[in-house]
Amino acid sequence: MWIPTEHEKYGVVLASFRGTVQHGLPLEIGDTVQILEKCEGWYRGFILKNPNVKGIFPCSYIHLKNAVVKNKGQFETVIPVEDSVITEMTSTLREWGAMWKQLYVKNEGDLFHRLWHVMNEILDLRRQVLVGHLTHDRMKDVKQHITARLDWGNEQLCLDLVPRREFSMVDPDEISVTELYRLMEHRHRKKETATPASTHHLFVHVKSLMSANLGEELEVFFHIYDGRENRPLSERFFVRLNKNGLPKWPEKTERQCTLFVDLGSSDLRKDVYIVVHIIRIGRMGAGEKKNTCSVQYRRPFGCAVVSIADLLTADSKDDHLLKVYACNTEIEWYQIHENIIKKANSRYNLSGSNTGLAVALQLLHGDIDQLRREYMGLFTRGVCITKKLGFSDIIMPGEMRNDLYMTLEKGEFEKGGKSVARNVEIMVYVLDADGQILKGFVASGSGEPGADEYHSLVLYHNNSPRWAEQIKLPIPVDMFRGSHVRFEFRHCSTKDKGEKKLFGYSFVPLMQEDGRTLPDGTHELIIHKCEENASLADCSRYLKLPYSKANLPTNSLTLKGNKESFWITSFLCSTKLTQNGDMLDLLKWRAHPERINDSLSKLKEIDGSEIVKFLQDTLDTLFGILDESSQRYSLKVFDSLVHIINLLQDSKFQHFKPVMDTYIESHFAGALSYRDLIKVLKWYVDRIVEAEHQDHIQQVLKASDYIFKYIIQSRRLFSLATGGQNEEEFRACILELFMSIRFFLSQESKGISPVTQTQAVFLRTFPAIYSELLKFFTVRDVAGFVRETLASLPAVVQADSPLEAVKLQCISKTVESQLYINPESRCILLPVVLRVLHTCLQEQRDLVMCARIFTSMLSLIKKEENGAVEPAVSEEVELIVESLLEVLLRTILEISNRPQPAGPAMRLQFQDVTGEFVACLLALLRHMSDKHYQKLLQAFSSKDDLRDFLLHVFTVFRILIRPEMFPKDWTVMRLVTNNVIITTVLYLSDALRKNFLNDKFDYKVWDSYFYLSVIFINQPCLQLESFSPSKRKKILEKYGDMRVMMGCEIFSMWQNLGEHKLNFIPAMIGPFLEVTLVPQPDLRNVMIPIFHDMMDWEQRRSGNFKQVEAKLIDKLDSLMSEGKGDETYRELFNSIIPLFGPYPSLLKKIERETWRESGISLIATVTRLMERLLDYRDCMKLGEVDGKKIGCTVSLLNFYKTELNKEEMYIRYIHKLYDLHLKAQNYTEASYTLLLYDELLEWSDRPLREFLNYPMQSEWQRKEYLHLTIIQNFDRGKCWENGIILCRELADQYESYYDYRNLSKMRMMEASLYDKIMDQQRLEPEFFRVGFYGKKFPFFLRNKEFVCRGHDYERLEAFQQRMLNEFPHAIAMQHVNQPDQTIYQADAQYLQIYAVTPIPESQDVLQRDGVPDNIKSFYKFNHIWKFRYDRPFHKGTKDKENEFKSLWVERTTLTLVQSLPGISRWFEVEKRELVEVSPLENAIEVIENKNLQLRTLITQCQSRQMQNINPLTMCLNGVIDAAVNGGLARYQEAFFVKDYIMNHPEDGDKIGRLRELMFEQAHILEYGLAVHEKYVPQDMRPLHKKLVDQFHLMKSSLGIQEFPAYVRASPVPFTNGSPRTYRNSVPSIISPDAGRGVARRSYPAVNRYSSSSLSSQASNEVSNITGQSESSDEVFNMQPSPSTSSLSSNHSASPNVTSSAPSSARGSPQMAEKHKHSRENACLSPRERPVSAIFSNPLDPAQRAPAHQIGDTTLPRSDPNLSAPDKASSAKNARSQSPGPMSRSPQKSAVPPFTPSPTECQSTSLVSNSPVLSGSYSSGISSLSRCSVSEASGTELPTGDHLPHPLPPPAPLPNSFSSSSDEPIRRENKTPPPYSVYERNNPRRPVPLPHSLSIPPQTDPPALPPKPHQIRTGSMKLDGNADPRVPRPRPLPRKVSQL
Repeated sequence: MWIPTEHEKYGVVLASFRGTVQHGLPLEIGDTVQILEKCEGWYRGFILKNPNVKGIFPCSYIHLKNAVVKNKGQFETVIPVEDSVITEMTSTLREWGAMWKQLYVKNEGDLFHRLWHVMNEILDLRRQVLVGHLTHDRMKDVKQHITARLDWGNEQLCLDLVPRREFSMVDPDEISVTELYRLMEHRHRKKETATPASTHHLFVHVKSLMSANLGEELEVFFHIYDGRENRPLSERFFVRLNKNGLPKWPEKTERQCTLFVDLGSSDLRKDVYIVVHIIRIGRMGAGEKKNTCSVQYRRPFGCAVVSIADLLTADSKDDHLLKVYACNTEIEWYQIHENIIKKANSRYNLSGSNTGLAVALQLLHGDIDQLRREYMGLFTRGVCITKKLGFSDIIMPGEMRNDLYMTLEKGEFEKGGKSVARNVEIMVYVLDADGQILKGFVASGSGEPGADEYHSLVLYHNNSPRWAEQIKLPIPVDMFRGSHVRFEFRHCSTKDKGEKKLFGYSFVPLMQEDGRTLPDGTHELIIHKCEENASLADCSRYLKLPYSKANLPTNSLTLKGNKESFWITSFLCSTKLTQNGDMLDLLKWRAHPERINDSLSKLKEIDGSEIVKFLQDTLDTLFGILDESSQRYSLKVFDSLVHIINLLQDSKFQHFKPVMDTYIESHFAGALSYRDLIKVLKWYVDRIVEAEHQDHIQQVLKASDYIFKYIIQSRRLFSLATGGQNEEEFRACILELFMSIRFFLSQESKGISPVTQTQAVFLRTFPAIYSELLKFFTVRDVAGFVRETLASLPAVVQADSPLEAVKLQCISKTVESQLYINPESRCILLPVVLRVLHTCLQEQRDLVMCARIFTSMLSLIKKEENGAVEPAVSEEVELIVESLLEVLLRTILEISNRPQPAGPAMRLQFQDVTGEFVACLLALLRHMSDKHYQKLLQAFSSKDDLRDFLLHVFTVFRILIRPEMFPKDWTVMRLVTNNVIITTVLYLSDALRKNFLNDKFDYKVWDSYFYLSVIFINQPCLQLESFSPSKRKKILEKYGDMRVMMGCEIFSMWQNLGEHKLNFIPAMIGPFLEVTLVPQPDLRNVMIPIFHDMMDWEQRRSGNFKQVEAKLIDKLDSLMSEGKGDETYRELFNSIIPLFGPYPSLLKKIERETWRESGISLIATVTRLMERLLDYRDCMKLGEVDGKKIGCTVSLLNFYKTELNKEEMYIRYIHKLYDLHLKAQNYTEASYTLLLYDELLEWSDRPLREFLNYPMQSEWQRKEYLHLTIIQNFDRGKCWENGIILCRELADQYESYYDYRNLSKMRMMEASLYDKIMDQQRLEPEFFRVGFYGKKFPFFLRNKEFVCRGHDYERLEAFQQRMLNEFPHAIAMQHVNQPDQTIYQADAQYLQIYAVTPIPESQDVLQRDGVPDNIKSFYKFNHIWKFRYDRPFHKGTKDKENEFKSLWVERTTLTLVQSLPGISRWFEVEKRELVEVSPLENAIEVIENKNLQLRTLITQCQSRQMQNINPLTMCLNGVIDAAVNGGLARYQEAFFVKDYIMNHPEDGDKIGRLRELMFEQAHILEYGLAVHEKYVPQDMRPLHKKLVDQFHLMKSSLGIQEFPAYVRASPVPFTNGSPRTYRNSVPSIISPDAGRGVARRSYPAVNRYSSSSLSSQASNEVSNITGQSESSDEVFNMQPSPSTSSLSSNHSASPNVTSSAPSSARGSPQMAEKHKHSRENACLSPRERPVSAIFSNPLDPAQRAPAHQIGDTTLPRSDPNLSAPDKASSAKNARSQSPGPMSRSPQKSAVPPFTPSPTECQSTSLVSNSPVLSGSYSSGISSLSRCSVSEASGTELPTGDHLPHPLPPPAPLPNSFSSSSDEPIRRENKTPPPYSVYERNNPRRPVPLPHSLSIPPQTDPPALPPKPHQIRTGSMKLDGNADPRVPRPRPLPRKVSQL
């Protein structure tokens, strides 16, 4: 039976549990569970992170923990009983755990590893805390360390800042808001600006000395040196190195490492250096032989210097290699470091190129205790401390030091009878009073233990040596008296014995007889002669002698005449000994009473460090003198006491204040002193007003806090001693003293007078007296003193007076004092404080101090408020609200609207003030109850005052909600703010309803209310969906969802508005819409009915809701682009329609159906827009630009234009799309996009406003700028032909304005574009068909198919991979069949991709002879509407011997909604057409294409476009070899047999055509071999011979002995033209030598589409079906297997549809993917056989034969663009045509140009006037000109102006247009793109088709092509009598609002 648990409530999972039992709850190790019930070893409960799922789990898996249960019962919550730091650690680590894994996923490796280390560290520390074995101090350190790590991690992971007090998290509900703000600010400041450490330490670790000439031991000395003052700052650190340059004792790290401690911040400057002196121990000369002398000397080696400032920037982990320098002469040794610093290069040099000292140097910051904690390993391992010379910047009490530093400076010695100078060595000893040597008290430096003696350097042959060696004598204080230092001088002989001979000594006593130590400074010592060591044994003999030349007796002439001297410098650093005689005199005042007066006077001159050393003794002395001679010395003692108290204010000695406090509490014994102290203090205060000099009095008042301490302590001691006598007298004295103080405070003075300054000084120290007064007076008495004292200050003070600021400081300290905390005193002081605050806030001055006072006041109210509000506290709140609420609101408004002051410090202060005031306002509002709000609102005398107050409140609340109000990680503070705001708004909304509705309606207040509510709901910190589950749960438990509460309040207030709702339509639509986009279902359900209400009211007012609709759509776009809204929202918005039902009363005044229809229409539009906007937003979240983003933007752009007609939004999205294209480097698409905007503008002077990035300018200027930008982008996209057209249009404009300068530039630009067409190579793009199937695709792609233009060099595999990267969840379909409905409806993404072939729209250029490939390639791949895809298959039984018999081709033609390229790289397929090509037709296409390829290659070879002949060789080899091996023979077997002809009588013409093509191919091959023979290199002659032999075999296999007449008669025009167009070619090209002299630019790669002017789409598009691979088997044979798929490459083997490949390969369903496609000839429409309308037909009409004359027996020339009758006609015309040369220029033609019919008057020009432009996109010329119509009908037109009868219109095809300006025939279900360059309306000059460029013959140059203006004139004349100079009127485009 399950029993509810009593104590087992909370536990942690010890091991993972799968939950496989019935009702089992799966658990993971570390989960926390709440237990509800228990039954036989099982618990029932839930995991705390997912409380909704409950289940059972074994008891043994759970570790129980103590917990407190709140709200027992169904909704009980469990809180574990443990240290709050442990709780925080646990929850934080859980939160980090999830985020830590995400760091790995996001590849943020650095943070991932750092966080991992910190998490492990926290876990380790948590373990230590849980074990509970730590000491109290250690526990404190560990917790501090934990919280520091937690804060670091939270900051790194962008989590919230946690407010803490004493390491524990703070509950914001349990402390005042002001206190919470202070905690947050303190933690934020600590995080942002780490307080700079005042003390610094230098860590030095000596590694080694690297040098080539070692071999002797070394001594290395480090010290810190001040280059500015030329003195050492620290003692020396001493390291011994062995002969290899390594530390002598490597195992003792303390001998290699040191810490130079107590460096001040002023020492970290550029002119402070680390100086290293290196001494060698060995022979006198470095190069002497080893056996010369056995005695060793200390000799100079080298010096190194490094600046401390360099260490601040250097990487501390790196070792430093210091360069070692040696001095040029030993005389300079003492100052070598100065020379290096000054860079006196002549005095030193490098001691060796390889010499360097390797050391680790690191600056550490903070006090030494902090370092011990942070660098524990450093101190554990061992490091010696190297002290500063003298005390540190801050002297700490209790510091013990007694170090005497001596520097051996220099000496002056006589030769002593020798011919050369001496080698002097000094030995230093310390001896005690008995003459015994003190052992171990001579230290060369830290790092090595002290020695008994010290040996100086030996400078070679120098009688005036300068050593500058510092030694340290750490002699104990008790040994100082009587001790002396002896210096023995020896001459070091360099002879064999190397003896050291004594020749003199000096000495110096350490303490004088009066107790003073040896004074600091330089001392010149006397050198006493001595040659015997024995004479020094008894020190008493020489101690009687004088030691210094400064204190020689006057009669000692012998010593004065002694020239030998020795100089030392001494410096004492002692906390116990003094060198100051005045100090000693004062301390020994009883011995010399007569000197008391002088000693007290001289006390001020004594150094502060001497006074604090003897602080207690000095104070005892002063009070001893006062007790014994109070009358005589009271004033002097008082002044001395003031001097000492003020001395402790100095930062250097401030740490001695506790010493004085301890003295007062424990050691002070002056029970009678209070009388004298009060008397003298009152005497000084009474003199203030008359005194001229206030300085001393101000010093007295500065010390008044300690003086009062002495007074009160003295009185207490007196009371204890006498039992409380003279109590009243003491009170009277204090009252009199305060009377005097109040009198001097009440003095008024103008400006800044000395008295004012004195008043300010007293006010600064006054609050420190309160606590002393409270020891003797009641709280109310002291509060009275304070109130009266503050009230006595002058009432009117100048604004610039310092007294006001000091007065506020005084009040601030008062509020923070113990006195104010007491409620009794607070009720007395509060009115005074409020009055001062009110004045300051009103005048907006001293705001920082006001904020501080206010904060302190409100913090105290919170402390008193335990549970129920006490009446006193309620009164206090009421007083503050009444006095300060309004002025506080005004202040916040004022400082928020001020411009931010300059400078970071000022900005910080400004920010702090705002934050503090905001915290005060929040605290005050939180303390207010119903009663306070009622009183506040009743207090307003008029409606206007209440209105102003409400507006102020709402405005301030809006300021509080601003994101910049608090730092981003202050979520706790923001939530508290919001909680206070919503509580206050609920109170104030009643006032709004009562006072400002109906006839008293005030729009401004209501608008402010709604605006505030909307901003409140949309705050980021309230969007709980974006938070982690644990954080969301905490917020909901504490505050609930405040958005829903505010939403309900909005709805309630809206319902109260009634007819006033109309005031907020449409203004509030946007804000309310923003609220509904919040993904909170309850909030949405509350808010969305408001829209229904708005629509209803708008319908009532104006009969429609166009305003609502317009506003909704505009706002939706801006909000969705900000990332708001989601899929659910769209569905919810749809639900407005059913909402009409519940409110029938709203619809009474209108017809329900009408209302409903328009409502449904609006919702449908909005929903469709949202679908696109959601897709757009989701796409824009992705990182880089991809097709998805561009496609989505195109979809949205078109929606705005076509469905919504929102011009401004349309233009905005044009520019967004333009930016995307530029980012993706799609320059052509970018041009087309910008052209959309360009098309909307006219060449007018209408002014346009500033818009997007465009300045204010005229429409003409903007259009000009757009033109230039588009031209530039067309240029970058290598789409120069389009740029030329825009250049011409712009040039016309410049010409019309006579702007010849710009006209010239434009013409030059146009010329440069022509040059680029001819000179630069363009890559031919691949096109791919992509199908997006499945419901998971975005709306604009779902179940649609597109054709995409690939990137440069992008093949099918690369494109497929790119698409799969863009849609990582998509599945690539492996077949090309149309998918079924299951795929369409699947909840997945399917991609179907295969390559397609473009079908060029314009054939004119492609058919022309001599047009270079550079030009043709543009027309092949631009302005393409149609694409083709071929799939081969076998119909019927497959003949294994000859597959061609049954090989059919399924040809799919795709028509797009817009041509490519356009505003996107891909467009949707609008129409699919499917046709089947028979095997015979297929064979015809294959041979046609191969013939075409051969012609092209032969032409290129002739015109020297090829760099080598290999392509032609391989193509000839492929064709001949295939033909010999049965290629053409297969066709003969398949189609020329009797059976086939009998069974397919309808194919007679086609069989004839095939036969003709085969003969033609043989003829071309024969000609090709002739050309090949001419150019073939010698090494390939054998191959050529083989080809010739094989060709004869091929001819015989075909049965060709002699070519038929029609083949022989027709010269083969091996130009780029098709056979039909040979009429315009030059006959001399027939010769194999022809064109040799013509230099044509050639490219090594053969184009995928041969560069011919095929006369039909079919022959053009199938140009590579026969392939252009360089492999001979692939030239002719089709390879259908997947391995050789041509889908993957433009330039791979072409997909022949006719194949002799194995049958197994041909059966593949993927075969269709591998082929470029051609169009069946029969399917060509009349308009697809283009003839230029500009150029006249060069044939005489009489020479053309009518259709009925053409017989079946004739085999026509190949023209795949003509139907059979036309071909016959064409062939006959060709045969009858004279082969003489003909002019290619239309002007030179004998036949006059056609005159079009009236309906075609505009079709011949480039530009149509109709908005829907027609004709060929590549040429801009109507494809339905007369010529094309005549060919289409097979009837010849007479050459006159009149037609004999009307022409029947051609059969309409989807891609046919009419040129008529009256009735434009549009594409079926298609809006032609308004942005095609070729459809632009040009009023001044139509652009001609680019004229063909022929290959000139060798002999005569060809006729020049017509000039463009002539063509333009000619073409213009076609249009009736139009004058080409007069601009033609153009229809205006849709007006653009002034954008």
